[in-house]
Amino acid sequence: MKRAKRALIIGSFNRGRVLASALMKSGYKVTIIYNQLEKCKILSEIEGLTVIHGDESKPYILEDADAYNADLVVALSQKDEDNLIISELCKKKFNVKKTIAVLNDPCKTELFYKMGVDSVVCDVNAITNLIEQQVLYDGIVKNIPTGDGRINISELPILSGYTSVGKKLWEMRLPKEAIIACIIRGEQIIIPRGDSRIEIGDKLIVIATVQDEMAAIKELTGTL
Repeated sequence: MKRAKRALIIGSFNRGRVLASALMKSGYKVTIIYNQLEKCKILSEIEGLTVIHGDESKPYILEDADAYNADLVVALSQKDEDNLIISELCKKKFNVKKTIAVLNDPCKTELFYKMGVDSVVCDVNAITNLIEQQVLYDGIVKNIPTGDGRINISELPILSGYTSVGKKLWEMRLPKEAIIACIIRGEQIIIPRGDSRIEIGDKLIVIATVQDEMAAIKELTGTL
């Protein structure tokens, strides 16, 4: 019998709870590590979720979380440095197959990749919105032919003068390995189709490989 995939979520209460629920619905066995005992007690009420209280940057805590058998680790700490340390530990010491790190400063993206992080999410709100809309993160990763597995998920505000303003998605010549996964229009979240029209003030959630991200932004903005 094929074993369930295992995911380890580290460093966030609210986003960690949402992501854990999404991954469990998609068949993952999920463990979450958090450093506040009272919040851990709340998380432990979620059926099927394994919760460990402790400092997520400590190797022995990761051992307690069975990081050696994790297929996926998601580092969600508010500190970029912590997410890098956690990802490196999981990749190099525990041989985790796939590491994903949330990054608050997009200028550090290349550094994270050089240090061995598999995927970098540059916009926390973007991934949270996608999960809340039942677009499961793991499904997004699987559905993109990424080659070496590196993707960026970013939020692109549409400003006056951008070449995409007023156009339908089918009119945009996006690179093969780039998609617009979501359009945020005020309080409305739109799952786009080919005839969806881009308007000033929209925020586009763009998922692309590292190689195609800049080309996609150039096509949508007319800049760079």
